[in-house]
Amino acid sequence: MAHKKVKFSHRSYMQPTPKNLRRLGDGLLGVSLFITGTAIAQDADAAYIALIIGGVGKFLTNFFKEE
Repeated sequence: MAHKKVKFSHRSYMQPTPKNLRRLGDGLLGVSLFITGTAIAQDADAAYIALIIGGVGKFLTNFFKEE
């Protein structure tokens, strides 16, 4: 199976995201939401950090496209 080339560009934001990167972004977002939900009462700083990491990770994966 041939590997497809992946390109990172600001112009790729509206293009379909490759499947493996979409899974990575969804995973980051899911884990960060879980951590935020469980830590918000005990450690607000950890909750905010997890939320930011998940949001940024999901956002950045949208800049990739397959060539």
